Amino acid sequence: MENSGNGNSSYSATDIQVLEGLEAVRRRPGMYVGGTDLKALHHLVYEVVDNSIDEALAGVCDNIEVIIHADSSITVSDNGRGIPVDIHPQTGKSALEVVMTILHAGGKFGSSSYKVSGGLHGVGVSAVNALSSWCEVEVYRGGKIHSQRYERGIPQGPVTQIGTCPPEQTGNRTTFRYDEEIFKEEMDYRFETLSQRFREMAFITRKIKLLLKDERNDREVTYFFEGGISSFVQYLNRNRVVLHAPVYMEKDVDNIGVEVAIQYTDAYTESVYSFANTINTIDGGTHLTGIRGAITRVINDYARKANLLKDADPNFSGDDTREGLTAIVSIKHPDPQFESQTKVKLMNPEVQTIVQQVTVEAFSQFLEENPSIAKSIVNKCLTSFRARDAARKARDLVIRKSALESLTLPGKLADCSERDTSKTELYIVEGDSAGGSAKQGRDRHFQAILPLRGKILNSERSRLDKILSNTEVRALISALGMGIGDNLDVTNVRYGRVIIMTDADVDGSHIRTLLLTFFFRYMNPLIELGHLYIAQPPLYRIKHKKQIQYVYTEAEKEKLIKELNISEEKIDLQRYKGLGEMNPDQLWETTMNPEKRTLLQVTIDDAAQADKTFDMLMGAAVPPRTRFITTHAKEVRNLDV
Repeated sequence: MENSGNGNSSYSATDIQVLEGLEAVRRRPGMYVGGTDLKALHHLVYEVVDNSIDEALAGVCDNIEVIIHADSSITVSDNGRGIPVDIHPQTGKSALEVVMTILHAGGKFGSSSYKVSGGLHGVGVSAVNALSSWCEVEVYRGGKIHSQRYERGIPQGPVTQIGTCPPEQTGNRTTFRYDEEIFKEEMDYRFETLSQRFREMAFITRKIKLLLKDERNDREVTYFFEGGISSFVQYLNRNRVVLHAPVYMEKDVDNIGVEVAIQYTDAYTESVYSFANTINTIDGGTHLTGIRGAITRVINDYARKANLLKDADPNFSGDDTREGLTAIVSIKHPDPQFESQTKVKLMNPEVQTIVQQVTVEAFSQFLEENPSIAKSIVNKCLTSFRARDAARKARDLVIRKSALESLTLPGKLADCSERDTSKTELYIVEGDSAGGSAKQGRDRHFQAILPLRGKILNSERSRLDKILSNTEVRALISALGMGIGDNLDVTNVRYGRVIIMTDADVDGSHIRTLLLTFFFRYMNPLIELGHLYIAQPPLYRIKHKKQIQYVYTEAEKEKLIKELNISEEKIDLQRYKGLGEMNPDQLWETTMNPEKRTLLQVTIDDAAQADKTFDMLMGAAVPPRTRFITTHAKEVRNLDV
């Protein structure tokens, strides 16, 4: 761990300020890490890594390593300055113990140690310590190695010197194991989730090396990017047809650093991501509002000036100017205000004006200097405007038609009698034969069935007006009752669980992906609020003597046959090619009975990752799709219900 900085900036015990104690964290983890679910579990890692990233932002760290150990403990190492270990004047304790055990104690509150920082609340590492069954910290600083161990946030002894190191070796090594008294559900770290977050961090923090190693299954990935957010935009668009090279702008205004990268593609969707002090603000905030407003204003101004919009034409809306846009806005702020400790939304009002000013200046210049590209962007906005107008008319027609029919539900829907949405379920079933079995096998009290004939439209490559002309899509919108587009209101959804139930073959997989794409693009809140599931029908029915068992994978089949200790010839083995091959009782018993079934809950761990996957699966480029399907064909995550 060689220190990459010059070590001249002040960072000692006097820089650590104490604001309040730690006792509330274990009682109310939601206030500090957003809850006790899988997302919060990963947030523990982010809090520790954010501190290392802060050292990188201060110019004194260029190497961070994160290791997931076999027992699901986590080690985060960096080559920053190392937490001070000398005695803190206010408390009489080692500064390391103060940082690890006292809430709102850290080097981020004064201005001398850190110019900008992601871990600004100062509760991060102490909250992680409080929510861990044990935690050990080693500090490499001044030629010495110091250590302290904690159990549920309580020091198990004083800060102790445990060895020596070369004077140039500096940094921290923090190892912790999450506390199962707090995180009670059965869950574990996902390599993909952490990997995605660290890739983002490496894009946003140029020239930092970030290694993630998983000792549970011997996986490892290292990220290092010289191109920063321009590289990020190119990465997001690598499977799309782009209209121009990324437009990049960087400027410091009033001590606030702004970086923006913009690139248009031939896609119909918007991919805009915002970061504040390297943290992905997934709920946006003032920096996102600033870039969106600026882009709309610049395109409208240019279109008027170039006479591409006539006097009688209305201005483009934000939706029109963002169709096919991929953009990143990253700000570095000495005093960012976030909505909560989980830092999902930036609140500083001055950031909106600054981001808007920087974006307008650079993007206007780009359009002026590249008239042919500017014209293609404006033409894309014009096409989007016309399609959106047609979609609005089509949507109004659907709504008017529904009103005229007194909001009648689609004829093919077999509804349930229960009206309490917390209890109801809608099964979206492929084909009439499976629909027939599902209708007969279901519990009519709370389970509704909607059979879809054939494949619905590919919504990744179609605009809303075309999608709304599809009979199957209209039946689905009507059955769910939550509207679509501008009229979407998830509180009106008629079913608490929406379950996709398709065959376990290639066609079934394709239909499932088409449905997922539709929900992702046009009914995203359904996924965000945890309403969407995928049914897991069995692959085999195995009968031996009078005993019948169902298995869901080839591996389960092999294991069961081995356990029965007989050859395959001596058992009655039935492989289900489709749901229609099951009789209603079998379908109920294996796939629809809440007491025995297995459901896969659809979540969006990360919008960028989901966007990339759907684009890869449903976009125009074929080779990445083939690679993805070949690699991930056998992967599945199950949720037992």
